[in-house]
Amino acid sequence: MVISKRHTLGVWRVSGSSYPFRPKNPEARRRNRMNTKNISLTAVIAALYAAIVIMLAPISFGPIQLRVADALIPLAALLGLPAVYGVALGALVANTYWFLSPIDVILGALANLIAGYIIYRYREKLVPASLAASTAIGVIVGGYLWLFFPPPSILGIQLPAWLGMIISITLSSILAVTVIGLSLLKLIEGSGYLDQLKA
Repeated sequence: MVISKRHTLGVWRVSGSSYPFRPKNPEARRRNRMNTKNISLTAVIAALYAAIVIMLAPISFGPIQLRVADALIPLAALLGLPAVYGVALGALVANTYWFLSPIDVILGALANLIAGYIIYRYREKLVPASLAASTAIGVIVGGYLWLFFPPPSILGIQLPAWLGMIISITLSSILAVTVIGLSLLKLIEGSGYLDQLKA
């Protein structure tokens, strides 16, 4: 790339172009627009996830919880990786706001990242994918949450601390991700609203 000594209207001429940073290739411009759209979509989903968790904090944390925001995780089936990154980033923000431990901040976000990717990867089989995603959340989050809270009894049976917590979080995740999340996904998909987001 050769930069000439001419200077026109405050812009150096590069290889005959008056604006060297604008991609000449239409495909490159399209990719730039896609990247901007994906970043914006990730930010919107992250903000929405964090806001729901914080607003519903009394039921979003603890040994017996219903994290309603996890209903956004199935959006990965329609919106792809921006939704995967969005729910992970949202969990990072929400868990930082309601700070329990660095373990919760990091592993909580990781659990959502894995759950979202499972649904994205196996989006053709949503019910099994959502159950697998819920199990991943239950195993990861329940696997450390028992260190901070006494585990709940399951059907009146006092299980080992780690197992009781894993079962509790898995069941609540199934309710949020599979039951509420897939219902929400079907409703939104039928409304055509996601077509506007993806446009």
